[in-house]
Amino acid sequence: MPGAVPYTSTIALTNATLPYAIQLADKGWKKACSDNHALQLGLNVVNGKVVYQGVSDAFGLPYHEVSEVL
Repeated sequence: MPGAVPYTSTIALTNATLPYAIQLADKGWKKACSDNHALQLGLNVVNGKVVYQGVSDAFGLPYHEVSEVL
């Protein structure tokens, strides 16, 4: 429960997410997502093309591999 230990949970969340934020800031989102598979998994739509299977299925839109559009 993050609310029960706000300081500790904030430190833990920051430690887990800061490396991704630094990569995005240093490289830009396209290069960072090309280099880091974990960041790629967070993408839904790139250049108007759906790159997340769940979104594609939910809305009946064509699915594209991330590598095709980055």
